[in-house]
Amino acid sequence: MGDTRRAVILSGGCITDYGYIKSLIYPDDTVICADSGYNHAVKMGVRPYVVVGDFDSAWEIPEDVYKIQYPTKKDFTDTEIAIDYARERGYKDFLLLGATGTRLDHTLTNIALLTGFVRRGETAVIIDEHNKIMLTDSRVNISGTPGDIVSLVPLSDCYGVCTLGLEYPLDEAILRVGKGLGVSNVMVGESASISLAEGLLYIILAKD
Repeated sequence: MGDTRRAVILSGGCITDYGYIKSLIYPDDTVICADSGYNHAVKMGVRPYVVVGDFDSAWEIPEDVYKIQYPTKKDFTDTEIAIDYARERGYKDFLLLGATGTRLDHTLTNIALLTGFVRRGETAVIIDEHNKIMLTDSRVNISGTPGDIVSLVPLSDCYGVCTLGLEYPLDEAILRVGKGLGVSNVMVGESASISLAEGLLYIILAKD
């Protein structure tokens, strides 16, 4: 089931532009709500495949909506539970929505979850109204429009970083943790590529 379809993990972070976020969900996506991500689904008129979590912040879930409740005291976040649920069903392509917001602890944890996708050879992206966040240990191709901001932020020291299609090119560069060399680059066309020989590198398409 999951080999050719995408799992959309809808979490309870900040969403203000529901029209935009809903436009990212395709008809054949499988939407899995993590607890109060269900509240966002209701506001968008999206019916989830399942709602998982401890339900400490989700609205009342109707009987005809499939749900799996977990204890409040647990070692995993509701978003992790939703991801694992999809993995157990064979999904390898993930879109995380509602994964960022005012709770910096949840935001940082969800962004760090991208490491697990990379290590498993899965595809995953976090998108909110202002950012598209990916993580790679090899190569990423991106699309957009000229002038789009692209930032390269190392999660670990990154070696052999090369770019094509960006205004400020890098050729076998070293991006070190805590340094801003890769921040605020700019797309010169509709596509670009970023590759590296070693390390873990966040690619963030940002807009104000």
